[in-house]
Amino acid sequence: MKKILDKYKQTGRDSLIPILQAVQDKEGFLSEKSIIKIGKQLQLPVSKIYGVATFYNQFRFQPKGKYHIQVCRGTACHVLGSATVMQELERTLKIKNDETSRNGKFSLEIVACIGACGLAPVIAINGEFHAKVNSKSIKGIIKSLK
Repeated sequence: MKKILDKYKQTGRDSLIPILQAVQDKEGFLSEKSIIKIGKQLQLPVSKIYGVATFYNQFRFQPKGKYHIQVCRGTACHVLGSATVMQELERTLKIKNDETSRNGKFSLEIVACIGACGLAPVIAINGEFHAKVNSKSIKGIIKSLK
């Protein structure tokens, strides 16, 4: 964190987004502690930083799980049942979109499009695609990860 802030020592509030991106790249998410430190450096209220960070969906406020699951909600995936897939994941993992399980094993994220429309509905787990998923196959995939 110190190295990142030192890199932006002579900058102002126009560097807020690059600083947030750098911190998230390094730490995996934006912690309350890091937001406070950024605020002190840029002389910005924490509420302002949090407001900017929550506006952009690229920022996370809790760490990703060991298995980060992305559910595609693009048109092809939507038409072919990604909503049902998401419901099954939520039910099985007992977490919602942008949450991480208490044990830190799973996190869940809806993405606009993964770019694998021919495989719809598709999910990615730590970047590995799973094609033509459904409620039944989701249970098997999750069971294999547990």
